[in-house]
Amino acid sequence: MTKKLGVWATVLLFSIFAAPASNVLAQQSGTDNLTLSKAIQMALANNPDVKRALLATEDSDELVKIAYSNIYPNISSSINYTRNIEIPVSFLPGEFFGGQPGTLVPVAFGTDNNWQGGFTVTQTLFRGETIIGLSSATVYRTVQDENFRAVSQQIVTQTRIAYYQVLVAKEQLRLQQSQIKRLEQNLSENQRRRDAGLVDEYAVLQLQVQLSNQKPLLIEAEYGLMEAYRNLKYVIGVPYAYDFKVEGNLNDIDILADDDVNNENADIKQVDQMNPFTYQVDVVNEALLSDNRGDLRTIDAQLDLKDQEITAIKSRFLPTLNATYNLQWSSAEPDAPTFFENNVRFQTLGINLSLPLFEGFKRVADVQRAQISRKDLEEQYRAGLLRAQNEVASASEDLNMAFETANARKIALEQAQEGYERAKLRFDNGLGSQIEVTEAEVQVRQAEVNYAVMVFNYLTAKAQYDLATGIVPFIDRVPSK
Repeated sequence: MTKKLGVWATVLLFSIFAAPASNVLAQQSGTDNLTLSKAIQMALANNPDVKRALLATEDSDELVKIAYSNIYPNISSSINYTRNIEIPVSFLPGEFFGGQPGTLVPVAFGTDNNWQGGFTVTQTLFRGETIIGLSSATVYRTVQDENFRAVSQQIVTQTRIAYYQVLVAKEQLRLQQSQIKRLEQNLSENQRRRDAGLVDEYAVLQLQVQLSNQKPLLIEAEYGLMEAYRNLKYVIGVPYAYDFKVEGNLNDIDILADDDVNNENADIKQVDQMNPFTYQVDVVNEALLSDNRGDLRTIDAQLDLKDQEITAIKSRFLPTLNATYNLQWSSAEPDAPTFFENNVRFQTLGINLSLPLFEGFKRVADVQRAQISRKDLEEQYRAGLLRAQNEVASASEDLNMAFETANARKIALEQAQEGYERAKLRFDNGLGSQIEVTEAEVQVRQAEVNYAVMVFNYLTAKAQYDLATGIVPFIDRVPSK
């Protein structure tokens, strides 16, 4: 369970030391270029969920200290002073002083000043819950460590997907801009042809209609890109006013290549290959899932904690043994106080053994409830393992589908671009029609969209695959084979 805790410790240190730097970065003016690696680092330093998980681990450290305080002695001191303005009076039988039987004689007891002070030390010699509580506190710390790792894995994955969503939104905007640019260029050329009497007014009107229909799509793409950037800023935990540009171009990414010749995509490729995926993987290793999945490791730690809780509840049937030591001073003085001028000291040592015999059926019910809760955790673990297997299989299928369609998408894009150039050349030479050029433009736009979406689907599926297998970049190291 604890074999990978050193891995997320680097994340913890990064969260502590990188946060001030990222806050300064968020206040900078101007536009910065943001790589995927930098976005992930900023998310680990600034995301509120990661910081809350880190606070939970710090809180668990304090709980460990509280648990250990139960085995230490409890030392207390007190001092008390009483000034008798009037000495208390008690009535004693008169015959004690030679008087008549049945009479009472008032007698004053006490002094003007009374002092008492000292120390009390209480030490628990045996208490079952205290002993179990020590190991329970350590196990609880492990639970919070695993939760911190699981949250960090989730945030890294969310950052990757949000980053890819910006790229696909940017690509959609670029495609819309390219389409409008092509339409405006064709419209300008056809207007000149119309003025020269080479085409009629209808050909010009067709392009004007297409251009008018395309401009609202451009506006939608612009707002879509703004939304994608806003979502990315939220995930990485930076203010909305912080302006940056993400690096990467989906249409230039070749998912079949081991590296990318485009430096703009080099960082994306590097992060993508941190946890390699083997094409046609169809066997899910349950042992690796149990070792790596953050949610399964958290439940596993919770099962250990529940075992400690059951043992602690059962220990309530055992006796409790305490020792108490008292060291006291007392003084009584008449008239004006002289502060312990006349004092006496006494000491006591006591042993207390407490054995609970019967408290109804509460303790038995507490044990049964804890055991039921443990069975519920076991079912959660089983459900989590089934969910993990399904997620790995689904992500693997999505990745395989991307690999199988990548080459066809790439060829279709090249053919569509070549077809558009030929259709435009035919039209310029009077051999083709405007309809052919329009159809070729639609095919180019569709091919570009299909390729960009294919790359986006691959990158998203790869991020989900890493999370499903429990080996997430910047959090875990790939196990050696």
